[in-house]
Amino acid sequence: MPDDVTEWLAARAVPLASLDPGAGPAGLRPLKAVFQGVRLVGLGEATHGSAEFFLLRWRLTEFLIKELGFTTLAIEASAAAARAVDAYTAGGPGDPREALAGLGFWTLNTAEMLTVLQRLREHNRTADRPVRFVGIDPQHPMMALAELRACLGKAAAPLLDPLGDLGASGFLRQLDRQVEADARRLEEYVNEHGPPEAREPARIVRQFADVASRPYAHADPARTLGVARDRYMAENVALLMADPGAKVAVWAHNAHITKRARAAPVMGTHLARTFGAAYYALGLLFGHGEFRAHRRRFGRLVRGGPVRFRVPRPTRAATWRPACPRPIPATTWWTCAAATAPSRCPPGSPPPASCAPSAPSPGA
Repeated sequence: MPDDVTEWLAARAVPLASLDPGAGPAGLRPLKAVFQGVRLVGLGEATHGSAEFFLLRWRLTEFLIKELGFTTLAIEASAAAARAVDAYTAGGPGDPREALAGLGFWTLNTAEMLTVLQRLREHNRTADRPVRFVGIDPQHPMMALAELRACLGKAAAPLLDPLGDLGASGFLRQLDRQVEADARRLEEYVNEHGPPEAREPARIVRQFADVASRPYAHADPARTLGVARDRYMAENVALLMADPGAKVAVWAHNAHITKRARAAPVMGTHLARTFGAAYYALGLLFGHGEFRAHRRRFGRLVRGGPVRFRVPRPTRAATWRPACPRPIPATTWWTCAAATAPSRCPPGSPPPASCAPSAPSPGA
């Protein structure tokens, strides 16, 4: 990392004493000035499913809700299945563990995410305007299909039957493009003849059919699964923002929330074009540690479950030297000159002496 970048980071580092839920706004108040005029905040993560990113994002989200009046938590999770989670956090009956499992992502089925749902439900119990929990990803549309069968009845069977168990395999196998045409006909029928409550699940089904029938890789990136998925996630966020009083926190991977994609546009690129300065992307990173992830080969997920990765990747010559003279609690977060990104310093290792409280730069 260039010296001028590390110097800039070291001069603006803000110590965060705790990641515990409910720790209050201490250490986060400088963000009030940064988020002035912002209605849409993307909160990223470098890896899915890591405890520290859940904890840090919830601290930031609580700050946005309680200090800045944010109204919606939108997550990179199944738009169809998230409706059950929203019902629970709004005070309805049900088991939050079952609702989490229903989202279809093992990376969200964690103790930290369960705490998020419980704290959101507790907040909504006395809130003048309850905070919504919304999924923005068209993946796992089975509940949307079930809703459509229930509200459209036998009259729509010729349109629904060709879709069968759409979504049961996720994106593991590419579907025939005919399924997109079938889903589009269903959506057109719903828009013309169906009840208003059927329009959202019909849209989700059509989005999934389009994404799942595209290739992972193509000579034209605009025709790939990933580009279509990001575009639909951005569209779903924009629908939430259509309410003039809405202020939305979006949880997704850093690669989705970024404003400046390297190749084809991603969700954050679309949101930045649509909302301009009202959208702020805040990436969360780490400098060292371990995580589990699925391997990819030729653009496709390799079956067999996740494997463990280490950052930085160990080499024979690699060494790590603490750059600081005094110990700090393991729960303190710093933007350190000694690290490539904001990271959780290991127990007993100190932050750089140059770390000092300040505010991050606007427009990240």
